[in-house]
Amino acid sequence: MRIATYNVEWFTYLFDKNNELLQDDSWSSRHNVTKAMQVKALGLVFQSMDADVVMVIEAPDTSPHRSGTKALENFAKHFGLRTSKALIGFDNNTQQEIAMLYDPNVVTAVHDPQESEAAPLFDQAFQMDLDIDAKKDDVVFSKPPLEVALTTKAGNTLRLIGAHLKSKAPHGARNDADAMRISIANRRKQLAQCIWLRARVTDHMNAGQSIMVMGDFNDGPGLDGYEKLFGRSGVEIVLGESDDAQLALFDPHAHAVMTQPFGARPTTSRFYVSREKRFLNALLDYIMVSPDLKAKSPKWHIWHPFDDPECWETPEVREALLMASDHFPVTIDIDL
Repeated sequence: MRIATYNVEWFTYLFDKNNELLQDDSWSSRHNVTKAMQVKALGLVFQSMDADVVMVIEAPDTSPHRSGTKALENFAKHFGLRTSKALIGFDNNTQQEIAMLYDPNVVTAVHDPQESEAAPLFDQAFQMDLDIDAKKDDVVFSKPPLEVALTTKAGNTLRLIGAHLKSKAPHGARNDADAMRISIANRRKQLAQCIWLRARVTDHMNAGQSIMVMGDFNDGPGLDGYEKLFGRSGVEIVLGESDDAQLALFDPHAHAVMTQPFGARPTTSRFYVSREKRFLNALLDYIMVSPDLKAKSPKWHIWHPFDDPECWETPEVREALLMASDHFPVTIDIDL
């Protein structure tokens, strides 16, 4: 069985008000890429992945006038994908939903949000003292994680959590000092979201449930200088690196960076930095699994157009990956 996570840059702009694909020569959100070009590229990427389940980050908007699930199902139908059913959790106001496409002949899936004293529902508020003033602040998700109860055709059950955590970038900063202040504040909020997410993971693992946590964390071990200020990255918090080893999640790419910080770093995204006139590669997307799933010897794969030999040696896939999004899919093949 193949499960994927894929951040599709501004997927919502590729659909009209009737949730139908836009395939014209108007510009998409991708630099120098039309909507028709991005749609075609995405179709080829999804077809090449041929996944049973795809957690879609930055999925099409859900609002009173639009349906993200209908848009994704129209996309799947247009390209003849097996993942013909779509699922969404709590919608948000960012026009970037977290949704899931899946093959109904392989799995059944339902949105199944949970809550506990340690971790409230993801569309509510989590209280934590962010600025060390002895007063608890309300932490909220701009994009509440998607919690899925998944059952495979073989009758196996597992929990999937799709996440798109807060960016730490200092948007709106007026000067260097302001940028530092915003960056630190954003880092606090991002880490608080990770603590909240980790509490949910711990609840599931204490209940003996198999779990995968996947998506775009906008963070990772050794990714920026502010990590030293706070001691660890948000990814390490969600993995449970400082907790009981039996409750720790595993992702091989995060593990590689943590154990060999000066070695080659796997990457899942590629951004153009205009002021430096170069591309920046970063490891932002993960599929973390519980110990029982790790014991099944799954195989992870980053669909990187330059780093993965199969993608590089297949020109049409390589070009489609570069055109489709600023992130690349991550897949896991596992016997379920």
